[in-house]
Amino acid sequence: MKQKGRYGQFGGFYVPEVLIGALEDIEAGFEQYCNTSQFIEELDTLSRTYAGRPTPLYHAKRFSEHMGFEVYIKREDLLHGGAHKINNVLGQGLLAKYMGKKKLIAETGAGQHGLATSMAGALFGMETKIFMGSVDVARQNVNVHKMKLCGAEVISVSGGTCTLKDAINDALRYWTAHIDDTFYLFGTAGGPHPFPMIVRHFQTPIGIESRQQCLDQLGRLPDKVVACVGGGSNAIGIFSAFIDDPVVELIGVEGGGKGTDTDEHCATLVKGSVGVLHGAQTYLLQDENGQIHETECISAGLDYPGVGPEHAYLKDSGRAVYTAVTDEQVLDVFELFTRSEGIIPALESSHALAWLVSQKGKLSKDTVVVVNLSGRGDKDVSIVEQHRPML
Repeated sequence: MKQKGRYGQFGGFYVPEVLIGALEDIEAGFEQYCNTSQFIEELDTLSRTYAGRPTPLYHAKRFSEHMGFEVYIKREDLLHGGAHKINNVLGQGLLAKYMGKKKLIAETGAGQHGLATSMAGALFGMETKIFMGSVDVARQNVNVHKMKLCGAEVISVSGGTCTLKDAINDALRYWTAHIDDTFYLFGTAGGPHPFPMIVRHFQTPIGIESRQQCLDQLGRLPDKVVACVGGGSNAIGIFSAFIDDPVVELIGVEGGGKGTDTDEHCATLVKGSVGVLHGAQTYLLQDENGQIHETECISAGLDYPGVGPEHAYLKDSGRAVYTAVTDEQVLDVFELFTRSEGIIPALESSHALAWLVSQKGKLSKDTVVVVNLSGRGDKDVSIVEQHRPML
């Protein structure tokens, strides 16, 4: 364990000795390159011309009328690839290039990080392998095809729960044997240091833009900023710019599954306890013996038994509030928001929107809420169809 990358008691560096050197190399590379004018200029150019930044802050008027308060949407769904994941992937992919790495590996749940990494592999001319649980391969097959079209090899992981946790496990195992030429492009703001720090850094444009857009468009800061939380990269990206603004309430929304009170297989920050997973101390879904629970969530991207360590710290410090919504609430708002605004939200992002519905009648009409729409829902239409067939 290394006393770096700490957020209070959370975070850290709990990894096998074989990975220590590789993680220290990534940290050193980040410190050497990522604040240089050349790196910043190249990443800025890619973010604008390849990814599509800045993304707009959109006033969802019809949805706001339905809610009874003002809802603004940060449109990360408009980015290339359909999600916020490209922000982090371009940054880490460029870092891998500067460090002289020839190959990329990544884990993925909903497939958005895997797709973004596959696109970066094609962009930078790097061999790319994506580790994905077999359950997620089946329910996110459209993204699997897109990854393969970009030239990536998709490795289906059949161990454990066959979801994101196990994809990370296998990716870490592979990395231990291929450290010299391979860069592990970690997708969420979790795992061992320096990954939470690096992912946060490359996702901060979401928050920086949102804060300035609120000031420019509204002349004020929002009352609340809301984002879904799985590992937590999109949420920490938008929260980061508002953490020092105590007048802005930060709300993270987790997947609550079927929503039964005894369900211990979802909502890590709501129902979890402190432990160590994938190299970091954080909140986990675990039993009394420390064995990790299988997770249940309609959204593959939130189907993870841990959470990024900074979110654990924000919870314990009281700076952010974390709650959960059920699969049924998510399906309801998926339909409502699409029909209100003509925007199909990802099931992950729909968790944040579903929390808004729970606040209907509780907030004054002049309340301003900003929601990070972290991704678009094309990938989820077939899942929704299974639960809510269109007649």
